[in-house]
Amino acid sequence: MTEKLASDLIADVAIVGAGYTGLSTALHLAERGLDTVVIEAAEIGFGASGRSTGLVNAGLWVMPSALKETLGPVYGGRLLDLLRDSPRTVFEIVDKHNLPCELKRAGTIHCGAGKKGIAEITERARQWQALEAPVHILNAGQTRAKTGTSAFRASLLDLRAGTIQPLAYVRGLASAAIAAGAIVFTASPVEYIAREAGVWRLATQGGSVRAKWAVVSTNTYTSGILPALRGEQLVLPVFHVATAPLSQSIRRTILPEGHGAWDTRTVLTAFRTDDAGRLIVGSIGALRGTGTVIHRNWARRRIRALFPQIDDLELEHEWCGRIGMTADHLPRLHVPAENMIALTGFNGRGIAPGTVFGRELARHVSGELPLDAMFLPVSLTQQAPFRATREGYYELGAQIAHLPPAR
Repeated sequence: MTEKLASDLIADVAIVGAGYTGLSTALHLAERGLDTVVIEAAEIGFGASGRSTGLVNAGLWVMPSALKETLGPVYGGRLLDLLRDSPRTVFEIVDKHNLPCELKRAGTIHCGAGKKGIAEITERARQWQALEAPVHILNAGQTRAKTGTSAFRASLLDLRAGTIQPLAYVRGLASAAIAAGAIVFTASPVEYIAREAGVWRLATQGGSVRAKWAVVSTNTYTSGILPALRGEQLVLPVFHVATAPLSQSIRRTILPEGHGAWDTRTVLTAFRTDDAGRLIVGSIGALRGTGTVIHRNWARRRIRALFPQIDDLELEHEWCGRIGMTADHLPRLHVPAENMIALTGFNGRGIAPGTVFGRELARHVSGELPLDAMFLPVSLTQQAPFRATREGYYELGAQIAHLPPAR
């Protein structure tokens, strides 16, 4: 489907990174008739886009009120308006292009862990309901019926949301972009990017692209080019395991209506099922070194605690990745130079926001949306203080959190 960049091309727009945002940008630019080239260092969805839990949520990780409190009424209002129903954009793209990605539109369930967690989801529900969003607090019985676990006394059901097979979705975005006229190259790390004779030149070992516009959509997987985009974020490792397909009788008791779920713990548990009947569980942590055994064993204990009805637990797959966290848990819009734009800091909310952000970047690049009318103010990159130390602390802290309880 894709190949390495092995020639010198001219385009209207060159995009670095084949994740949700980069490919959504490419799709919407190509649909507007612009010659668009995507250059990916590894594979489509190699970064966070192909490694997420698959929850298609509205809004961001923070409370809705935090957007206006942090960004002010203008940009905060724009970002809130843009993201309040962002899953719909994902659903519309899947429907329009008939993307095979196991989409379920049942909603997602945010489970309150303890009194603090219940207070959090109650306040979140209050704020969304004030904005007329279809969110509802479920009691213990309703939560148990919809999730299959008795571990939580309350939860928040968001009917705007859904679940998706994340790698299939990002690959589907690539197929849709290519069908619309974009060109996608993989296994082609960009080693050089510079302004030459009024255009951007992006060079790999095998070829180059000259374009009027450069869009950098690499987030925490940024390496040689624009390293400041990586340095302004704290990287949080995440991992997932998937069970072997469950029996039909067990499947009917776990998320029977197709919801995805996660809890309010700092070191959270997220879970959904796929079309094959596997239970997918994710949390914070890296599957490397001592973390591999610790997190794998935690996953077994956690699954048994949540779903004791699974009598024959077999883990069939495991994978890990990383997400970028900013200081205020909000994304950043950067304009490093003329006709260059970059977006970072998804803070664990990449699927719906990334798709919508890509559409808005395409509107800006095509001249439809002025920079001062964008959903975020332009900001300068700022190195996160003590970044390496704090990232090491978070990785170790996740291991400590996932150790067996003391007897």
